[in-house]
Amino acid sequence: MPAADALLFTPGPLTTSTTVKAALVRDLGSRDSLFIELVADVRRRLVALATARSDEYTTVIIQGAGTMGIEAMIGTFVPRNGRLLVAVNGAYGRRIVHIAQVLGIDVTVVEGPEDRPTDTVAVAAALQADQTITNVAVVHCETTTGILNPVERLGEIVHARSVSFLVDAMSSFGAVPLDVANCHVDALVSSSNKCIEGVPGFSFCVARRAALAGCQGRARSVALDLLAQWEELERSGQFRFTPPVQILLAFRQALDELDAEGGVVGRMTRYRENHNALVTGMRTLGFKEYLDPTLQGWIITTFRYPADPAFRFEEFYSRLARQGLVIYPGKLTHADCFRIGNIGQLFPEDIRGLVIAIREVAAQMGFRPDAA
Repeated sequence: MPAADALLFTPGPLTTSTTVKAALVRDLGSRDSLFIELVADVRRRLVALATARSDEYTTVIIQGAGTMGIEAMIGTFVPRNGRLLVAVNGAYGRRIVHIAQVLGIDVTVVEGPEDRPTDTVAVAAALQADQTITNVAVVHCETTTGILNPVERLGEIVHARSVSFLVDAMSSFGAVPLDVANCHVDALVSSSNKCIEGVPGFSFCVARRAALAGCQGRARSVALDLLAQWEELERSGQFRFTPPVQILLAFRQALDELDAEGGVVGRMTRYRENHNALVTGMRTLGFKEYLDPTLQGWIITTFRYPADPAFRFEEFYSRLARQGLVIYPGKLTHADCFRIGNIGQLFPEDIRGLVIAIREVAAQMGFRPDAA
């Protein structure tokens, strides 16, 4: 293993700046006024990233991984006698379905192919056919492939039916412009270790205040009760249970660095440059993307396995990892693929360095990326 930190070409956890890592090395009391001020600042800034109509929205921070935030959102916002429609076109949409089923929530699934965006016509038809649906959930950037789903259009459809709209923006928030108010989003979840470039440790829900206030008595969990967490944050500025103090210190630094880069648009610009450098380089080598280029987002890119029998993903992965270059396995149902993330503290020169290493590994392994 190289002595230096590896470069993580993954969808998170991801490569972080030295200044974000340095911000972790500090102890701060969880009841201290400085920490309470820190939490308030982070909550306010997250709402500002999500919408210009910040008076209508609030942020609830929840300890744990992003999936815990998704479970908290589903378990808090869906009524006890409600029905959740989930638009699925990848593994993370299916995970929402699984969470709802474990929580005992009735689920309607509108599933489409993994290489196509969510079918808004099918969602509209499902809503029309079943008047018992109370909530609709979708993944904004389906990390299975990197495809971006049409949250804006879905928001219009859901709003027209007076149904609650829930969005998994785990891999998009902070680098894909989206105004939650304009999209009629009632709750959106992301986490600390994605496009804002912090480290793992908490997720957060940007929620419409009125919608969250109406969730009394719905939660299926004590620890993952977003309403109870919000009420305590609003009352005292503190968490109900032990907070991720150091993670929040690092996250504030990450927010400062996001601002310095030009906010969401600035970060999107760099990530798109990374994506363009990656696709250009990989095409030159002969690798083929899974998605049609017109549907591909800039967060993560999925590539098909070469047909050459000399290609073995485990060896390919290991040879790159020994050079400190970490890519990601595929998660598709019907195709053999691997994924390369464009996010984190990565720049076009890092991407070009990865492409050079991939070319060398292909030669060492003796496979042709363009084998048909």
